[in-house]
Amino acid sequence: MKNSQLVAIIKRLEAMIDAQDNEIQVRRFEKEGNERCVVSYDSSSEMFDLTETGAQQGYEFDDIDLVAMEIYELLQD
Repeated sequence: MKNSQLVAIIKRLEAMIDAQDNEIQVRRFEKEGNERCVVSYDSSSEMFDLTETGAQQGYEFDDIDLVAMEIYELLQD
């Protein structure tokens, strides 16, 4: 059975939340070497900011599940 891609995404997002420094955490999500989105997490506001690489459109999320589902959808295209 193949490992869950959604679990891997959530673990990366949780690592952003768990980071002990006060800097904004940034992660890039790629599929087959093509960047699909960039996600940043600001611990002071507890908000995720997702920017689609192709469309350069940004979204804000305050829920880890919602941002994980959006990343998953972008990686499926």
